[in-house]
Amino acid sequence: MGATFITGCLLCFMIRKKRTSNHPRHQNLKGLVEMKQYSYAEVRKITKSFSHTVGKGGFGTVYEGHLFDGRKVAVKILKDFKRNGEDFINEITSMSQTSHVNIVSLLGFCYDGSRRAIMYEFLENGSLDQFISKKSSLNLDVNTLYRIALGVARGLDYLHHGCRTRIVHFDIKPQNVLLDENLCPKVSDSGLAKLCQKRESILSLQDARGTIGYIAPEVFSGMYGRVSHKSDVYSYGMLVLEMIGAQNKETEETVASNSSSAYFPDWIYKDLENGEHTWKFGDEITREEKEIAKKMTLVGLWCIQPCPLNRPPMNRVVEMMEGSLDALEVPPKPSLQFSAAPLPESSSLSEEKSDYSGVSI
Repeated sequence: MGATFITGCLLCFMIRKKRTSNHPRHQNLKGLVEMKQYSYAEVRKITKSFSHTVGKGGFGTVYEGHLFDGRKVAVKILKDFKRNGEDFINEITSMSQTSHVNIVSLLGFCYDGSRRAIMYEFLENGSLDQFISKKSSLNLDVNTLYRIALGVARGLDYLHHGCRTRIVHFDIKPQNVLLDENLCPKVSDSGLAKLCQKRESILSLQDARGTIGYIAPEVFSGMYGRVSHKSDVYSYGMLVLEMIGAQNKETEETVASNSSSAYFPDWIYKDLENGEHTWKFGDEITREEKEIAKKMTLVGLWCIQPCPLNRPPMNRVVEMMEGSLDALEVPPKPSLQFSAAPLPESSSLSEEKSDYSGVSI
């Protein structure tokens, strides 16, 4: 009986160990053996016992640290593990596959029991939100904002079209755009990212993900279309419009009305018709800077089209940002009340063939 009991315990242990080792989380981490893995004790030394906090987010706290070779790093300590640790695995697996000037570099991770941390390159200028918020005294000129917006577009284009496996970020916002000492932008924080094959355009989500104000309509309502990499395009459009001050302008009509007519692009279109599109900068900017601001406005409006099929893919967004203002038409006016039929995939606004010069109000 004793031998039978011991044998049974051994079998249960082996089955449990096999199931654990076959869990997707462990399989994903096995592929990261070439990346530096740190113990929690080492993380404490690197951060000097977490003495210098540089930021806090929904998934944890970020601390300043120094690797043993002297390099400065940002160390994010995850505070909880939603979806059975999926956030941690998403960030590790997605960022470990990337190498681009506009994507933050992953330098290592900690997977020590229940304690988990991610180490990034340290970016001296922090996140974009502190430069564009209404309370900020750190004002950036039009050309600098344009370069940042273009860099973010190139980073997203790389995630969508340049990686071996397409990465959809799902949380593009100012807090997740970091700036180095030269104000070069780097997309960060891929805790909500999903990986898919390059030609896989439709994604299945068990729950809505992202930040309110930047989430594409199809993520929380199927009436707008299917969730895909175009969801990042929408978030990018909202980011660009916020960068140039469009979201910060408040009108009496917007404050007083709760109807869909108060949706902020409505007054953006009115201002475009009246030749006003420099809300953040005033009239003191040059003619060239006004054209840049208008181009950013038009690109942002194209990106926030309610129907995903009507939005340009990120490679086309880069072309629009780099191209001439004369080549851009004013896109159809968005509305929270979706009534227009979406364009078919074979239309001139699809990913394979893009032509944004034939649509106007």
